[in-house]
Amino acid sequence: MVPPGDIGPIPIWVGVYVLFALALAAGGYAIYQRVFRLVLQGRSEYRFDRPIERLTGAMAIVLGQKKVLQRVPFGDWAGLGHAAIFWGFLTFMLSYAIFIFAAAAWKPFPEWLLTDTGAMVYSSYLDILAALLLVVLMWAAVRRWVVRPRRLSFDLTRNPDAIIIVGMIAGLMASTLLTHSFYVAEGGTGPEADVIIGGALGRLFIDWGISQSAASVLHGLFWWTHFAIILFFTVYIPFSKHMHMVAAPINAFFRTLDSRGALPAMDLENAERFGASRVQDFTWKQLLDGYACAVCGRCSDVCPANVTGKLLSPMHIVENLKDHMIEIGHQGARDPEHAEPSPILNNAIPETAIWDCLNCGACMEECPVTVEHVPTIMDMRRYMVLEESNAPETAMNALISMEQRGHPWRGTQFSRTDWAEGLDVPTLAENPEAEILFWVGCTPALEQRSQAVARSMVKVLKSAKVDFAILGDEETCTGDPARRMGNEYLFQIMAAQNIETMNSYNVKKVVTICPHCFNTIKNEYPQLGGDFEVLHYSQFVDGLIREGRIKPVKMMDVTVAYHDSCFLGRHNGVYDEPRNVARAIPGLKLVEMEGRCRQRGFCCGAGGGHMWIEESQGERVNHARTDHFLETNAQTVGVSCPFCLQMMTEGIQSKGMADQKESKDVLELLSESLET
Repeated sequence: MVPPGDIGPIPIWVGVYVLFALALAAGGYAIYQRVFRLVLQGRSEYRFDRPIERLTGAMAIVLGQKKVLQRVPFGDWAGLGHAAIFWGFLTFMLSYAIFIFAAAAWKPFPEWLLTDTGAMVYSSYLDILAALLLVVLMWAAVRRWVVRPRRLSFDLTRNPDAIIIVGMIAGLMASTLLTHSFYVAEGGTGPEADVIIGGALGRLFIDWGISQSAASVLHGLFWWTHFAIILFFTVYIPFSKHMHMVAAPINAFFRTLDSRGALPAMDLENAERFGASRVQDFTWKQLLDGYACAVCGRCSDVCPANVTGKLLSPMHIVENLKDHMIEIGHQGARDPEHAEPSPILNNAIPETAIWDCLNCGACMEECPVTVEHVPTIMDMRRYMVLEESNAPETAMNALISMEQRGHPWRGTQFSRTDWAEGLDVPTLAENPEAEILFWVGCTPALEQRSQAVARSMVKVLKSAKVDFAILGDEETCTGDPARRMGNEYLFQIMAAQNIETMNSYNVKKVVTICPHCFNTIKNEYPQLGGDFEVLHYSQFVDGLIREGRIKPVKMMDVTVAYHDSCFLGRHNGVYDEPRNVARAIPGLKLVEMEGRCRQRGFCCGAGGGHMWIEESQGERVNHARTDHFLETNAQTVGVSCPFCLQMMTEGIQSKGMADQKESKDVLELLSESLET
């Protein structure tokens, strides 16, 4: 894009640099006032550890568009379109430095820097790219406003802001082509006159009889139009959703490097307030998330609560928090007693939506800009429980049971060891030198259907001659349900008790049945000083099979559709091990719930304390998941979690298929296949 002539007596470079400086100052001031000044109200949180890992990961996410493209293998090609626009944006940004800012000061600069051939190649590349991006933008507009896939049907994704942005980007591409074409039509020479599409258009205009003077005027007009759009973007970005172009790279760098299954711990002794109900109660990273959000709808599109008709939309949580913060403005110095002009809960964000969350992490898995929705939701849940004693009745009943009886299963008549009757299972008190602590968990010990899984585990361990023991009556709930239901105080009490018990026996290695126990002891107990080697049974048993210590021999003529537990799979990356165990069983045929498995698995509906919390509205999540299973035509849905086992069993019963279909833990299937 060859710059036009000077502006009367004013050199063109003066106009370019003065206007850009003014736009940059206005945009920078807006970013400070509307973004960073507000974000820095948040609580401090240290996210500067492992800088090399943060930087390399952020580069893959931002420059490589890693998370944007993760849906492409599943047939969602929009990621490719976005990546093409982004990479085109980077190319044009570089071209502005060369062909606008440097060339405005010294016209021969592009040829001096790139050589004549290089300048011709780069200009031709920009020329072709502009035409291609115009096609991509037209497709994007049709897709967003006409085709409208589910994730683009939300009110936020229908905001007119999207039209403005697409229109302005299209204006940049069109003005690029027209600037090239009228430069050729006015008789321009040099490398930039050899562009392909702009050159063809320029020759067409000459054939139509355009005069050289008219072409010269139009060349200047479209060059300045292009530059004006750049200035507009510089000022407009802080006021639009495209603020994510600035905030997302920062957000990617400061993404959590911990397991997604670990909720941040609360310092109960020194906390100003428990949980979050005001802007200043959230961390600066949680506030930054709202600006990083690209309003793409991916998070809400995969949220099991939203899919089944609940009020929760993860996208609206972070966006509404941001909008609330902007609306009320900076709230001054930190003050624990300060009341905001308008409340967040039941104003910007409905309380019902906070309780709808299953903690499944699907939103965070899908988010292309590393927004962390779940910790933000959980901090609001913590506030409601700890500051207001405000929770659904079913949640309160479970929490009271945990306080009084050490487990959430109110009404059970079983003891911690009834399930092991007749199995000769030693306790750590009887065998304190045991190699493995088999952590049974509340549900396999106290819920009748799940007790079969605990018994299967004992059979497997004994078949492999593993030296193990249980805690028996000394075992209490890990505290996971309390933490997920917002009672951090109860969680820390229960966790500290368990850590003290295990340390008294010098426990080194723990194997669990339940992914929730696995996640809590592995990822959250270290927050309180409990450091143990923790394995889910699927990891441990897969190792036993590979070592030849156990060998399934009985043929199992059954087709199994495997269901991924959120806390085993998405939160901890354990996908292959339970499948390996299933495949080791002779005759068993393993199938997948295509499009809803592994990283894209769909929650059973029990996460986030919802094993005990009634759903607010819409279809039951476990019924929706049961439909995914039934679509496979498999006889059995295989699980590796006692919560999933119960939810899928109830789902099959609710569909009237209990006489044809069944839900089984993979451990049960393995146990049946072992020699008796």
